Amino acid sequence: MEYQRILNLPKLLKNKSFFLFGPRSTGKTYLIRKQLNEKGILIDLLKTELYLRLSENPTEIESIIAANNNLKDKVVIIDEIQKIPELLNEVHRLIEQENFCFLLTGSSARKLKRGHANLLAGRAWTAELFPLCFAEISNFNLDRYLRFGGLPHVYPSEHPEEELDAYVQTYLKEEILAEGLIRKMPPFSRFLRGAALSNGTQLNFTQLGSDCQVAPSTVREYYAILEDTLVGFLLEPWTYSKKRKATQTAKFYFFDLGVTHTICGTKELDRNSNLYGISFEHFIGLELKSYLSYNRTKDLLTFWRSKHGSEVDYLIGEHTAIEVKSSKRVSSRDSKGLIALQEEKVFKQFYLVSQDRTEMKKNNISYLHWKTFLSKLWNNELFQ
Repeated sequence: MEYQRILNLPKLLKNKSFFLFGPRSTGKTYLIRKQLNEKGILIDLLKTELYLRLSENPTEIESIIAANNNLKDKVVIIDEIQKIPELLNEVHRLIEQENFCFLLTGSSARKLKRGHANLLAGRAWTAELFPLCFAEISNFNLDRYLRFGGLPHVYPSEHPEEELDAYVQTYLKEEILAEGLIRKMPPFSRFLRGAALSNGTQLNFTQLGSDCQVAPSTVREYYAILEDTLVGFLLEPWTYSKKRKATQTAKFYFFDLGVTHTICGTKELDRNSNLYGISFEHFIGLELKSYLSYNRTKDLLTFWRSKHGSEVDYLIGEHTAIEVKSSKRVSSRDSKGLIALQEEKVFKQFYLVSQDRTEMKKNNISYLHWKTFLSKLWNNELFQ
């Protein structure tokens, strides 16, 4: 099945080189072939012979590029750039001296960050590709998405469980072990399951370390691995509230619902379970993160929780607050966190997103069905 992706590579590359990061199997290579086609020169570092050649002598990249006829207006694409970070010195030089335009893709930023690689000092900007989102899927099936997520090869599959099992094993073996990011697999496997089970909750390194039989410092390092390999992200708290003292502990979310459930061992997603509510909240958060990235919006995505328990699931910049409920019928008590946040007199727009089809506005809070909310979001009608 073919999907119309929102990320527009030709538009991005019109005036600047780019790093394109995204977890494995989000469709980076397919998107490049579809959108750039004959406009790109592809250097695929997954090809063993090419990888070995450029590892030994990174300067040969210029000769490889020069072998292509009619370089004018073409983009040089280096797939999986993290495999040879030293190539970035040559990329830097070719951007400066030859005015080449590069698209540098990767599924892990760890080697680049930890190896102090040349990140081109602003000569290349960064974009991200995420799993499929609501706006990219025609006839969107919420229950299917909440259970199996949005990886392009998983969502339409007749055997999504098998696809996800294979994906998680590939991540463990190839992305983690092959790159030497951990020394022992069993402790990391225990951590990974624990992290998935606590997905969307505030981090507690001590508790998770006890559960996984590793030190809290090791848990912290494991979370950094998940971030650097793009398997998840931290959602930082908004800490500037004055009426109610805010917590300063971040949450962690995995990048895809299906991957999260597979790591947890979820077999079914019961509509009446607490896990369903957590998954629905996670889904809306992933949509917001994708939207902000694809629209190159600099507003931060955060959450707010006071020391006394008042909470709002998502904040965008300091203008919009969003509470998420999976209920098919919501009431004013579901908006307690939003009402508490209104007292700060900072945010201008307040939304309660749910599965309730009765939409209304009360106490300056817009109660929207999730489909209405996401339609407005992706049509750029949400933020005033």
